[in-house]
Amino acid sequence: MTLGRPIAPGEAAQQIHSIATPGGRGEVTLDFDAEGRLLGVEVLNASEVLAPEVLDGAAHPGRGRAHPGRVRRAAP
Repeated sequence: MTLGRPIAPGEAAQQIHSIATPGGRGEVTLDFDAEGRLLGVEVLNASEVLAPEVLDGAAHPGRGRAHPGRVRRAAP
């Protein structure tokens, strides 16, 4: 997810990787600009750690808004 506008190529000057979620089912990466401002948050394995209603309303960066019911979820 981006905070505000989309992140331009090369704009993320620093990333903090591999923040494990409780239970180790996903990871979070934070993107910061050169001044240390948070630009975005990436959730790896989002279907494992976010509620279905959050995923249904999510937009994939560069692909636009997802359609309800069209977000792939991992099998239980």
